[in-house]
Amino acid sequence: MSSQKSRVLVVDDEEAILLGIEENLRFAGYDVLKASDGPTALELALDQCPDLILLDIMLPGFTGFEVCRQLRDKGMQTPIIMLTARGDEFDKLHGFEMGADDYVTKPFSVDELLARVKAVLLRGKARATGPRTYTFDDVVLDLESRTLTKSGKDVTVTRTEFDLLAYFLQNEGKALSRDRVMNDVWGTEYYGTQRSLDSFVANLRRKIEKDTHNPLHILTVHGVGYKFVR
Repeated sequence: MSSQKSRVLVVDDEEAILLGIEENLRFAGYDVLKASDGPTALELALDQCPDLILLDIMLPGFTGFEVCRQLRDKGMQTPIIMLTARGDEFDKLHGFEMGADDYVTKPFSVDELLARVKAVLLRGKARATGPRTYTFDDVVLDLESRTLTKSGKDVTVTRTEFDLLAYFLQNEGKALSRDRVMNDVWGTEYYGTQRSLDSFVANLRRKIEKDTHNPLHILTVHGVGYKFVR
C-alpha cells in the first residue's frame, strides 16, 4: 500500500456484513465509507469520490443496479464490485451492462474479496496511466469521454462493448483466449459463457468493421480466442 490509502465505499443493508467488511478492509490498510441504502450510497459516492465501491444489489430505496447506473450516467468511472447472494447469470450480465467492474457472490471468503479489491484497483490505475485515445482506420476510441466515433460520427455502444474494445486495443497483437478476455475485462472467473463473449464481439464487428464477414481488426484465432490488429 502507498502512503495515501485507497478509500472504499461499502454498501450493504445487512449490518453484520457491513461491519465485517469494514473491519477487514481497515485491517488491510484501506479507508472505509459505509452506506446501508441506495440513496445514501449514491450521495456518498458523488460527494466523497471513493477509489472503489463494494455495492450490494438488494438495497432499500433503490437497488445496487440503479446506484451503478446513475453513477455511470453522471460520468463517474469509479470501479464498482457488485455484492449479491444471487448466482443467476442474468444478474451478472445486467450488472456488467450497468457498469460494474466485477461481481462477488455471497457467501465469499475475506481473502477472495480482498484479492478482488486489490485487482480492480490495480486495473483502474493501469487504465489511468495508459493512452487516452486510440485510432485505427476511421475509428476513434476516446477513453476520457468514453466515446466511439467512425468517420467522424458517434457510434452507440454499450458499456460492455466499449470496455471490450478498449481491452483489445490495449492488448494489440496478442492472441487472447476467451477465458482471459472475460477474466480481464469483467474481473471474474465466471462471466456468462463464451457464447456471451462471442455475441459482444459480433456486435462490435458490426459497428467498426467495413465487412463483418471478413474483419480486419478483431480477428478470430481458431482454437484460442481473438486478436486485435490495426
